Amino acid sequence: MCEKCRGKFYITTPIYYPSAKLHIGHSYCTVATDTMARYKRLQGYDVMFLTGTDEHGQKIEDKAKEAGVTPQQFVDNIVLGEGGVKDLWKLMNISYDRFIRTTDDYHVAAIQKIFKKMYENGDIYKGTYKGKYCKPCESFWTESQLKDGKCPDCGGEVQDAEEEAYFFRLSKYAQRVRDLLVNTDFLEPRSRVNEMVNNFIDPGLEDLCVSRTSFTWGVPVDFDPGHVVYVWIDALFNYMTALGFENDKYDDLDKFWPADVHFVGKEIVRFHSIIWPAMLMSLNLPLPKKVYGHGWLLLDGGKMSKSKGNVVDPYLLAQRFGVDALRFFLLRSFPFGSDGNFSNELLISTINTDLANDLGNLVSRTVAMAQKYFGEHLPKEQREDEEKDAELISMASSLRNRYEEQMEKYAFQNALAEVFKVISRANKYIDENAPWVLAKSEEQKPRLARVLYNLLETVRICGGLLSPFMPDTAAEIGKRLGGAAMDWDSLARWGLLNPEVAPVAGAPLFPRIDMEKELAALEEIRASAAAPAVEEDPLPEPKEQITFDAFEKVEMTVVKVLTCEKVKKSDKLLKFTLDDGTGTPRQILSGIAKYYEPQELLGKTLVAVTNLAPRKMMGQESQGMLLSAERGDKLNLVMLDDKVPAGSRLV
Repeated sequence: MCEKCRGKFYITTPIYYPSAKLHIGHSYCTVATDTMARYKRLQGYDVMFLTGTDEHGQKIEDKAKEAGVTPQQFVDNIVLGEGGVKDLWKLMNISYDRFIRTTDDYHVAAIQKIFKKMYENGDIYKGTYKGKYCKPCESFWTESQLKDGKCPDCGGEVQDAEEEAYFFRLSKYAQRVRDLLVNTDFLEPRSRVNEMVNNFIDPGLEDLCVSRTSFTWGVPVDFDPGHVVYVWIDALFNYMTALGFENDKYDDLDKFWPADVHFVGKEIVRFHSIIWPAMLMSLNLPLPKKVYGHGWLLLDGGKMSKSKGNVVDPYLLAQRFGVDALRFFLLRSFPFGSDGNFSNELLISTINTDLANDLGNLVSRTVAMAQKYFGEHLPKEQREDEEKDAELISMASSLRNRYEEQMEKYAFQNALAEVFKVISRANKYIDENAPWVLAKSEEQKPRLARVLYNLLETVRICGGLLSPFMPDTAAEIGKRLGGAAMDWDSLARWGLLNPEVAPVAGAPLFPRIDMEKELAALEEIRASAAAPAVEEDPLPEPKEQITFDAFEKVEMTVVKVLTCEKVKKSDKLLKFTLDDGTGTPRQILSGIAKYYEPQELLGKTLVAVTNLAPRKMMGQESQGMLLSAERGDKLNLVMLDDKVPAGSRLV
């Protein structure tokens, strides 16, 4: 191990179901995980940060069928397409080290080996499942576990289910798992332990269904055709297969396992704190050191959900307020272990108070005064005033230790509170020392120089500790301090900034937002997206008449949408891969991105002019034209009944 490396740190988010509509709640856990990963890197740890997507199951199979595409095409478009999972993580500046998909070949092969090992050691056996099943949650429940006859997780309807299945002997490990939860710090916050023990273990832990025969989209059980491995084994073991467990793709298992912490939402704490350790016990594998179950972001008192129509678009929020401001808000406003009520008012208020008034104002005023009173750099001659400087210096120089204490407990909100106590004290320090008064006297210039130095040094320490939360903002603060040191060791030491520092001015880090105007603009956007058009647009002008012979030359073919995605650097174009009945996919680019989301067109039956000469659009070839109806400035694709086969000709 290198001298500066403090050790290894492995942190994970859950692997997410690839939803066609991502909301800010999806970002919450991953932003927190990214912040912890960046914090550990700042400390000097060798970090592995894993995220990914859970892509198997009945939900995916059904949605792909509805869209008229294969399950693989469906998940590929959502995970890799524009606006998909990977795009959202890029937008939110997520610095993951590895991204796993449960459809990855190496993972599939590893899961088959894991399933067989558990079968051979007697912990998996064949039986018949009969009970209640929640399709959205992909969870099996007993009658006693239902809440008012509905799924206890999502509150949705459950259905009777009966099929041949394999079961994992979860009951065999009930006491060992109970001891783990009750007698160690394996699961936090502690409130989650009582929930798991009282609601699931003590009432009697039943064996777990771990294969399905009613659908096919999953990892095949290679020794029993017709069965596919169910989500518990497939999804949970990603944390180890992504390191090389039972595969040759990676070779990091000995280095990083056991995981230091799994960050998970409270709705899947049961899977991670009961089922996951039991399966590891079955294979005599080391357990992760900790599972941390965070709360939900709530909207209007309920969990954010596409099905409830209350999603909040992270792309819109990031575009209007900035990614760093959004990241900061998520971890500043809510205790990580508890639920938090999201509102646009709270978001704007947090930005204005903490980022514009406090942090932004401190940086802007300090740099502006340094340049105004001293030009390019501070003078070397500076005069301290122990009585006036002591409190700020003490708070800033000891900040890193207080911040570290909170970060080690995953108390992000408290760590930020410690930083902003110092920022608030620095703003008060400006008023107490009145640099504008000191500047009037040549005799006071050395004192003025020390006041500004103390402020700049405080900004350096605070900016460095904010870097895990707001990496771009911290980098900009570093530039404004002339490239000052902001590594971990330097953040615990006062006075490392060059006394003759040459600060660099710039635009306000966080301009203040007009609350009333911004809320009105957001409401207008929401209303326009939700409300149907009420005004009739004028009909298009008729075009020049053509002969019947000319019309007969136009070849109009029925096509099915296989894939659809936005064309990069274009606000207008969507790129389609189409089944035109020939057996060779056809690519067509169409200027309808303003009117459709790519996901909603998957599997649709459209009409294309297929004998147009190919042409280049944004550097890509378009092999025809899709027919659409025009009214005013609106376009609607011509869609046919899905029963019409691809390759049919319009006559």
